[in-house]
Amino acid sequence: MRLGTRGSALALWQAEWIASQLHARGISVELIRIQTSGDVSAQPLQAGGGQGLFTKEIQRALLDDRIDLAVHSLKDLPTEPVPGLALVAVPPRESCGDVLVSNVARCLADLPPQAHVGTGSRRRRCQLLHHRPDLRVGDIRGNVDTRLRKLDEGEYDAIILAEAGLKRLGWSHRIAEVIPPSVMLPAVGQGALGVETRSDDLATRRALAPLNDTASHAAVLAERALLAELRGGCLAPVGAWGRVADDRLVLEGAVLSLDGGRRVAASAAGSLEEAHEVGVRVARQLLDQGAQELIAAARL
Repeated sequence: MRLGTRGSALALWQAEWIASQLHARGISVELIRIQTSGDVSAQPLQAGGGQGLFTKEIQRALLDDRIDLAVHSLKDLPTEPVPGLALVAVPPRESCGDVLVSNVARCLADLPPQAHVGTGSRRRRCQLLHHRPDLRVGDIRGNVDTRLRKLDEGEYDAIILAEAGLKRLGWSHRIAEVIPPSVMLPAVGQGALGVETRSDDLATRRALAPLNDTASHAAVLAERALLAELRGGCLAPVGAWGRVADDRLVLEGAVLSLDGGRRVAASAAGSLEEAHEVGVRVARQLLDQGAQELIAAARL
């Protein structure tokens, strides 16, 4: 079985973890590295268009039968379906929150006024400015190691990263604070892996079925339905947090203006089987509050 993956350290960790799970079930896996547009671009993500930068080439390899399955960070996977492909497994989700990494502060509240904070995400930038409008928020690109190096060289007083990525790469000790969701809702699909294959490849689908975690799959399905209904795309200033509590799926969502000055929020709950409907309900509540205007302004 051929598994397509990007060549970054985090992507390789993800692919090797999926391969190990399949190996444990007696399935041999060959890793195929595929370079994506996002891997070679030095521009900010929004300048490169954002949508599918880390996934299109891998999905094309699936459709061309060069690989049998692909593993994605679900926050990178566009919500628009690709004909002929199916998202067949979402393994148990890692921590989905964002974290503060800093050499000068133990938490967001400790950062001095006008502190320089680095992030490559509009969602993080907007929520950070909503909470601390006094901060200077700058763009930062590169893999996790590169961002940590820039922090240590003094380019930034702090940076914001995904907790899951730091944990998977062995950098948990660098976390100063796990930012609470009341301050910063995660990206759609953050912390979750998605395993994709061809829709008609029944043998691969059967092999992947044991890797699927029902609660994690329902949570990210609701988040992705919310984003699709908003027509926001992965670069829009949208945060969403789905989770299962007492056998019920709960979803919170928020959309912000680019300067963080305006925030609209909504929530809904339902059964796990209603994941898509829950996401649509939250999205429509947000649209009723003017979310489309905020998303459109972010595209300018």
